[in-house]
Amino acid sequence: MDAVVFDLDGVLVDSEQLWDEVRRSVVAEHGGTWKEEATRALQGMSTPEWARYLVAELGIRLTAEQAAKTVIDEMARRYEGRPPVLPGAEDTVRAVAERYPVAIASSSPPVLIQSFLHATDLTGIVGVAVSSEQVAAGKPAPDVYLEAASQLGVEPGACVAVEDSTNGLRSALAAAMTVIGVPNPHFPPDPQVLAQATRTLKSITELPQALAHMR
Repeated sequence: MDAVVFDLDGVLVDSEQLWDEVRRSVVAEHGGTWKEEATRALQGMSTPEWARYLVAELGIRLTAEQAAKTVIDEMARRYEGRPPVLPGAEDTVRAVAERYPVAIASSSPPVLIQSFLHATDLTGIVGVAVSSEQVAAGKPAPDVYLEAASQLGVEPGACVAVEDSTNGLRSALAAAMTVIGVPNPHFPPDPQVLAQATRTLKSITELPQALAHMR
């Protein structure tokens, strides 16, 4: 085990509900219709992918570019001051970084990843931060995890990935990483996908001890 790669939304930041709320609001305001399956489908998509989904599948009367800007601008406004960092997340990243190189592989746009890093003073500790905007395909494709490993200079199979969602777990598994699941209580992942994780934790704060037992 040479490195640890964290997801952001739902693992370090309590933002999955916020993304859902903002997207639902934009869909309602711009003539679209929310579908029951949309919440799970959208989790893990890159910005271009979910913006196209809002237009093509949910029927909002905006272009994909307008949809992306509208949602991200509102998310950035909600992040002003301090993002909703999960209890213990910042200390967990610091503790893990004392033993391993760490990275973030997230579906959030770079502006929100940087907002988290600056708010928590983790910019100098998290060596690599990759958004799915910067790769060919979002989760559940493995691209963002593979890019994070590449930038860290380690083999994907030597990385531990920490994930909460169905598509995130699938992405890390497809990258051949050892996966630790920290299920989101608001949007639980598919149990069959979660069962493929090496370990399942109740809280991100359990991660340093779990890693110590895996060495």
